[in-house]
Amino acid sequence: MKNSLLFLIVCFSIQVKGQKQIQLLSPDKTIRVNVFVKEKLTYSVDVDNKNIIHDAAINMQFINGPALSDRMAIDSVKTKSVDEIIIAQIPVSRRHIPDVYNALEIHFKNKFTVIFRAYNDGIAFRIKTCFKDSITVRNETATFPFTDNAFIWAPVIQKREGLDIFHTSFEETYPYKNLESIRDSDYMYSPVLLNTTDNIKVAITESDLDDYPGMFLKGNSSNTLAGVFAHYPLEEKMTEDEYPEMVVTKRADFIAKTNGSRNFPWRIILIARKDKDLPMNDLVYRLAPASKIDDVSWIHPGKCTDEWIIDINLFHVPFKSGVNTDSYKYYIDFAKRFGFDRIMMDAGWSNTKNLFDINPSINMDTISAYAKKQGIKLSMWTLSMTLDKQLDCALKQFKKWGVDFIMTDFIDRDDQKTVNFYKRITEACAKAHLMIMFHGAYPPKGFNRTYPNNVTREGVLGSEYNAWSDKPTSTHNCIIPFTRMLAGPLDYEPGLLDNATPQQFRPVWGKVMSQTTRCQQLAMFVVYDDPMPIFSGNPSQGYMETEFMELLGSIPAGWDTTIIMDAKVGNYIITARKKNNDWFIAGMCDSSARDVELDLSFLDNNNYAAIICKDGINANRNALDYVIEKTSEKRNSRLHIHLAPNGGFLIKLIKQP
Repeated sequence: MKNSLLFLIVCFSIQVKGQKQIQLLSPDKTIRVNVFVKEKLTYSVDVDNKNIIHDAAINMQFINGPALSDRMAIDSVKTKSVDEIIIAQIPVSRRHIPDVYNALEIHFKNKFTVIFRAYNDGIAFRIKTCFKDSITVRNETATFPFTDNAFIWAPVIQKREGLDIFHTSFEETYPYKNLESIRDSDYMYSPVLLNTTDNIKVAITESDLDDYPGMFLKGNSSNTLAGVFAHYPLEEKMTEDEYPEMVVTKRADFIAKTNGSRNFPWRIILIARKDKDLPMNDLVYRLAPASKIDDVSWIHPGKCTDEWIIDINLFHVPFKSGVNTDSYKYYIDFAKRFGFDRIMMDAGWSNTKNLFDINPSINMDTISAYAKKQGIKLSMWTLSMTLDKQLDCALKQFKKWGVDFIMTDFIDRDDQKTVNFYKRITEACAKAHLMIMFHGAYPPKGFNRTYPNNVTREGVLGSEYNAWSDKPTSTHNCIIPFTRMLAGPLDYEPGLLDNATPQQFRPVWGKVMSQTTRCQQLAMFVVYDDPMPIFSGNPSQGYMETEFMELLGSIPAGWDTTIIMDAKVGNYIITARKKNNDWFIAGMCDSSARDVELDLSFLDNNNYAAIICKDGINANRNALDYVIEKTSEKRNSRLHIHLAPNGGFLIKLIKQP
């Protein structure tokens, strides 16, 4: 690490009409943060000498205590420059992550500190307190006023009857709207993505969310977004649904009770001049605390299968398919045949309210022994409320069955109490050497760096929605890498093998199809950040297309290097990733056909054997149509690929000796 204490290199300070202004520059000096201290604390952000955010407010109010804005006298100002490399314990998009920034700490005499960091790809700030006793936070102020009118990809929460606005599965679409159309009654979860009048992409989110509620955003029918937080739950009740969960019936007049001396979450503004710079922006990960798990040798990400989305609707089998021992043995054989690491036993293997009340059609000892014989790990779905109640004994039983990865579902909140639930469950799993994934959950927001056994999360409108809606369009799929993915790995569960055009598509439970080509489903395994990708297609169909499944099964989970070759939000994305010596290039597009030319100059001077899976000539009419070609490629090669409407492609480049 290189630290610089040369104040003038990082920022400068001036006094104007009783107002102190402190300026912080990014390392490349293209992003400027102007911090203003008078009766209140505000800041502005300039990009390439153009102001994009102005008069943004920062404040925190306590119950029966001071506010940040009270008696705001500066005690000291500290600065530093950092240039270091983070080595990811469990790589998602890259193993070596440059962490280069200039930092500013403003210490106030009222025991508050505000910390700013300026990176070449964004800025961040957080509040720090230094009080001896615990504190009760009434509210936090974080506003984001844009200088000019902007447009926004806005995941506005659809309120459910009988539930408050903060009860959400974090699974919405991202319609493109004028920012002025977002009202103060429109609540969004982060990340949100904005497009300024100068075509600068700006994403707003957070990192290091700990013992504190998550930040939602709402509009004001103008050019401003404001942070808003779920108040602490005072009373809860359990729903009587098929999958019961705890919902809040009464909230307090504060958002958090917490330690008086602590760092609060980072508020992050990610900045990109080119669309293709966004999907690789891992600022959320860089700002998260370092791992609390020293030995991660037991954490083994890898590909998994899931049976719930297709309702275990198998065919060409000599047994009755369903939630039973024979079906799971079939999945184990499928995983073994095509290079998957584990299978998921999703909802239905036990009573949702009692993990030890096992479905009588299942013999767990038989399944466990068979999986061990085949070298395949088991993964188990759980209901979050039930897992919490039976945690210790359940984790012990999972270990006896050879389970190394569990999912827990139907959380649907991020108030302080729920945020602490995530941490408590993850720590318990870490002690038991179990990986975990949360469904019905907010995005990781850096948590996967601090607790790498939480390898991924849902928090995305993904494959399962094809079973009951038409929401997972190819446009939606091409927005996710620029929005949800900015906050960490996501569990979309791609790989549906029934594919249709949007005109042919129907949501059919038990025979779930996608509104994309087969090759777009394949491309998702490379385009989306996820070290535990889950295949949701029907294995009976997979057995009929062995060459396709062998290619899908060879895709790694987690990458050493990633390059976004080209991209435009909502239209297309082309991603190249490397694991060990081999490269995988994948592309996806929206409903418009597209011809792309791939420049392979990023390769080394070796020869590469290429396997190319791309949309077939009739994929515009029959989304099942694809072709697999094998060629030889070099560094100076240029590949021409045609993507059908809603299409995609995958290229595997195998380094030759």
